[in-house]
Amino acid sequence: MRLLVLQHIDCEHPGRLRDFLADDGVEWTAVELDEGEPIPPLEDYDAMWVMGGPMDVWDVEEHPWLVPEKQAIRRWVRELQKPFLGVCLGHQLLADALGGTCGPQRPPEIGVLPVELTPEGRTDPIFDRMADQQHALQWHSVCVAQPPEDAVVLASSPVCRVQAMRVGPCAWSMQYHVEVEDDTVRNWGAIDAYRQALESTLGPGSIDALAADADRHMEGFVSDAQQLYRNFITAATA
Repeated sequence: MRLLVLQHIDCEHPGRLRDFLADDGVEWTAVELDEGEPIPPLEDYDAMWVMGGPMDVWDVEEHPWLVPEKQAIRRWVRELQKPFLGVCLGHQLLADALGGTCGPQRPPEIGVLPVELTPEGRTDPIFDRMADQQHALQWHSVCVAQPPEDAVVLASSPVCRVQAMRVGPCAWSMQYHVEVEDDTVRNWGAIDAYRQALESTLGPGSIDALAADADRHMEGFVSDAQQLYRNFITAATA
């Protein structure tokens, strides 16, 4: 399988999922869109992952590459109908590209917080053998306000209705982060935009508390990431 990964900032890569890709010998190509790297021909790839980033889906004047990225996502999901996984900004881009809308997340969700599968999520193949409630790292001030018309909401939280969704037969996305590694929180905390969002929500100096909370949940993060990865690969190669 050949995997195309669209990235929007160097520190938001597939993270822990890279270990599983290496174990399976999956060939993958990362495109750093914020550095001006072009999207290669989509026909050369079997699956697409779209990662997170500090920009918002509507920041097209500041980041004009968002326009061809949305076009690529739309073509991938609607025309090519190949397996897709979006995380955080990738979740929002999937919604925006396919006719949904995004808006401010009030209040912002930042921290290790619970996510609950919907009845549809409990029977969806992406969450096969996974708990109905999972703790996940959240770090977002924007949400999917209205999913695309044919989307199925797979997970929710008390303040964010669309935590995960499926669009069509094989496009999935999550607002929360499934790729967390041991150093993720501190790496992201070094980015001004991320640190400011964190401290405006949880208070000054909250990076240490969040890193400690992530450490306490790391075993569960890894277990969930591995199962979700396996479920995606199973669906992608079916």
